[in-house]
Amino acid sequence: MSTQNPSIRKGRKFEQVLDGARSVFLVDGFEGASVDQIAKVAGVSKATLYSYFPDKRLLFMEVAAGECRRQSQAAVDMINVCGHPREVLDQAARHLLRFLTSTFGQQMFRICVAESERFPDLGRQFYASGPMVMKGELILYFEGAVARGELAIDDMQLAADQFGELCKADIWPRLIFGVISTVSEADIDRVVRGAVEMFMARYGA
Repeated sequence: MSTQNPSIRKGRKFEQVLDGARSVFLVDGFEGASVDQIAKVAGVSKATLYSYFPDKRLLFMEVAAGECRRQSQAAVDMINVCGHPREVLDQAARHLLRFLTSTFGQQMFRICVAESERFPDLGRQFYASGPMVMKGELILYFEGAVARGELAIDDMQLAADQFGELCKADIWPRLIFGVISTVSEADIDRVVRGAVEMFMARYGA
């Protein structure tokens, strides 16, 4: 099933608009990015941009979905399917946390929540393009690790979700609620180590 939003039409300069928008959003964020600047960087007129994306939020979420796919693919490529669980989980957790705690990742989440009633497909599109892909890869890895006798898991779906939540402990809620504005490598190290240790204490063979 396609995740394309029905409010968006494609055309000859569609990818050109997306490339320009991605460049601007990654530097200026959602609020800081202007339609004028996006059109300029993309090399199109504002009329052309609006013909594809009548709302800046739709444009942002289309860029976000592409960025999620890119991040998910990078995580998939990084996973050593034959590696030891501690190594693989550490890598996966760091990749996930760095993306979630980035300004771009936080903005994506906030817009999905804020626009859930007006654009209900946005959240589903975001989930399908990123978290669901990563969850699927983790499940595939878990199946192999169980077969090798490295992990003991009965419910793969639940275990993958639990690991994702462990990776967000402490840091994620404080970022989302504005208690902190930045995350250090030491913060990430602390949460990743705790997530891997707790997961292995529960599921290590």
